[in-house]
Amino acid sequence: MDLRIPSITPSLQGSPLSQGIGAAGNTSSVAAGGFSQALQGALKSVSAAQEHSGNLQREVQLDNPAVSLEETMVALQKAQIGFQATLHVRNRLVQAYTDVMNMQV
Repeated sequence: MDLRIPSITPSLQGSPLSQGIGAAGNTSSVAAGGFSQALQGALKSVSAAQEHSGNLQREVQLDNPAVSLEETMVALQKAQIGFQATLHVRNRLVQAYTDVMNMQV
């Protein structure tokens, strides 16, 4: 499963989420660290995005004038997309493991 994002908007470029899930141009650092480090980095960036959206959501509920509802909704959507991508990768890994374990030797 390819997790590259074909058209990254300027606001997403450079964010930890876009760098962590395999944005184009990040292949040299992935090759140096391997698959496990790339996966670990992606999981950390998804976790950070979820934590950030949770903090924004809390601030909106507390009527903080510095935090807008639009910013909060965008952060929530980014966190949801990252989580869904992580879930798909996990499902593919489990399916691949199951397929390998069911092979006849």
